[in-house]
Amino acid sequence: MAKKVVATLQDKSKLRSFAKVVKAVRSPKTGAYTFKEEMVPADQVEAFMKS
Repeated sequence: MAKKVVATLQDKSKLRSFAKVVKAVRSPKTGAYTFKEEMVPADQVEAFMKS
């Protein structure tokens, strides 16, 4: 028997690319650096780094 071809019904406009962002944050108490990492949409990376 032949295999059936199954089409994917994903809308390309709804798919978003994500980026893993790691930001060094300095503690006000000790002065040591901690790292905050988060998955953000690729178009919001600049806003995440400014905050």
